[in-house]
Amino acid sequence: MPGVHAKLSPSGASRWLACTPSAKLEEQFPDRSSAAADEGTHAHAVSEVLILEKLGRLTAEEVKTQLAKLSESEYHSDELLDLCEEYSVFVMEKFAEAQAITPDAVIFTETKIDLSMYIPEGFGTGDVFIVSDRVLKFIDLKYGKGVPVSAVSNSQMMTYAAGAMHRFGMLYDIDRVEMTIYQPRIGNISTWSCTVEELDAWVAHVLVPGALQAFEGLGEYVPGDHCRFCKARGACKALADYQLEIAKHEFAEPALMTDEQIADVLDRAKSFTAWVSSVQAYALHEALVNDKQWPGYKVVEGRANRKYSDEAAVIAKLIEAGWSEDLILKPRAVLGITALEKAITKKLFQQHVSPLVFKPDGKPTLVPVSDKREPMDKLKLASADFAELMDGEAE
Repeated sequence: MPGVHAKLSPSGASRWLACTPSAKLEEQFPDRSSAAADEGTHAHAVSEVLILEKLGRLTAEEVKTQLAKLSESEYHSDELLDLCEEYSVFVMEKFAEAQAITPDAVIFTETKIDLSMYIPEGFGTGDVFIVSDRVLKFIDLKYGKGVPVSAVSNSQMMTYAAGAMHRFGMLYDIDRVEMTIYQPRIGNISTWSCTVEELDAWVAHVLVPGALQAFEGLGEYVPGDHCRFCKARGACKALADYQLEIAKHEFAEPALMTDEQIADVLDRAKSFTAWVSSVQAYALHEALVNDKQWPGYKVVEGRANRKYSDEAAVIAKLIEAGWSEDLILKPRAVLGITALEKAITKKLFQQHVSPLVFKPDGKPTLVPVSDKREPMDKLKLASADFAELMDGEAE
């Protein structure tokens, strides 16, 4: 996978198309990786090895060597390996579907795609492209487990698909593009397709003009959900103005907020708290790295809990002094369900333990109507302990 990113990367297309000046603004902020991003990069590397093994493009010895090297990563685990194996099987199933239509269908993994014909200086690396007559398939592995990502009208997916059509379209008679997001840790597989004509229309009317504006830093700042991964989110004035609109309800008349105002607060609550965290993180980074002095604030050492420097030595010392193990050690407990399932394998867990597992009713939670879960029935709502729900108010 490439170590550099385009100024207008496909992964950020939903952001810089919605808020065209944001890409230029982000140039003021350094690239900072995260554990989640690094873990995702590792998952992609493992997956590519497993796919190439199934395609016969790596020998058994090469696979063994590469996986051994990858296993040295702090992000490597049996769970990650299992999920990447499942993903590689999914990819091969999609490839088999294409071969059933076109025997000489081809598959490309971790392929650099030139996007400069649509996006100034644009390029990206696509996870899997499967090219056959009539259909071009693009599969994108997303290892994160934060929120489900939909492939429907997904700007990143459509951008890659456009680049792939430009590269492979002349080799095959393609009239439809199928895009799939595979999110194994939350069981999300989202697939969406469109005709080549529909993709071309989106490129001409949305991608190209939006990319030109974004590259030059033109257009209006438009805050929204797309700000989630913007590097400038902690200091962006437009986002601050948008989030601080929530304060207007404090002064609203009459004394109680209307239903619409409460709904507005609920709509903004999650993004508001995330924005506050981004501002705090930005302020601390600037204070630590650039010695920024924020009016009325200083950097101090945070509170820390005491820890044993050597637990084994503590146990030995206390037993030597006459205390029993029952007094100084925690009682033994069965592993949690996920940990136990991993320890004894899913198959054996299903065979021996599943009959002893139950899932209690979840606590009533208010969510947007777009949430896929069914509304709670009236009987459950009536039996919910409202006092328990409000416990947090007293804290």
